[in-house]
Amino acid sequence: MEGIRVPRLGPGRPRVRPDHVLGDKGYSSKAIRAWLRRRGIPHTIPERADQLANRARRGRPPGFDREAYKHRNVVERCFNRLKQWRGIATRYDKSAQFYEAAVTLASLLMWA
Repeated sequence: MEGIRVPRLGPGRPRVRPDHVLGDKGYSSKAIRAWLRRRGIPHTIPERADQLANRARRGRPPGFDREAYKHRNVVERCFNRLKQWRGIATRYDKSAQFYEAAVTLASLLMWA
């Protein structure tokens, strides 16, 4: 989560506090939610079944914005298109630097 960077349209450093974070159930840990809350970043992350049962037992209903969560499919479609590149899907590049370069190159080619 510390690696979140939102580039600015004009000059200046990237923002480190996005307007909103959308995540899947893999990001529903207590630590991640607490980190987002401390930084004042609103989030829409569904809870796992065991977390839902725990919250229900304590009498706290989960808050979840289904309409905001529907926008997450844009990111998932991008991941699916990136995985059409064999080298990215199987991660042939051993170093993180070369892998990031391959993802950047594939993204530019998809965008163009």
